[in-house]
Amino acid sequence: MDENGVKVGQIATAEAVRMAEERVLDLVEVAPLANPPVCRIMDYGKYRYQLQKKDKDARKKQKVQTLKEMKMRPKIDEHDYDFKVRAIKNFLEEGHRVKVSVFFRGREMSFLSKGEDVLNRVVAECDGIGKNEGSPRMEGRYMRILLTPTGVAKPKKTQTPSQPAADKPEKKEKPASQVSASASASIEPQASPDEAEEA
Repeated sequence: MDENGVKVGQIATAEAVRMAEERVLDLVEVAPLANPPVCRIMDYGKYRYQLQKKDKDARKKQKVQTLKEMKMRPKIDEHDYDFKVRAIKNFLEEGHRVKVSVFFRGREMSFLSKGEDVLNRVVAECDGIGKNEGSPRMEGRYMRILLTPTGVAKPKKTQTPSQPAADKPEKKEKPASQVSASASASIEPQASPDEAEEA
């Protein structure tokens, strides 16, 4: 094939090389296993550049998904629970998977149902933005579930620029009468040492 993709037909290798040199291009073997092998006249440097660019664009569009982990306790405080659920929701909205773990200490292993209740509550609160992959399972002293995002990843918030100086409230200026009075009060003539002794 020539540089325009037109089939030239079966020709000798030396003739193909001569044709490529005439066009100041390269002769590239594109199908070595074919019988006879298929070659193409092209600018090999440009061809490699286009392949690298395609590969780079494909990697850029690829969504990077990481696994986050959030640990809780069976007797977790309400404030801590709310804080951790907010973080889990943020992770899911950004497109990450979240492993939620409940850790049991000592006698707490006798009350596994409390940990299961905590995990079920998390699943219920994340309904709509994340789905549970299977039921809670025990791994040593941990009871775990895996939440995966269901919606489209939310773009990260960008910081808003600070308020321009024009919008800031202006300082109130004192009336001229107050300024002159305060200036005159601060600049009082001081008595000389001789006058002070006479007084």
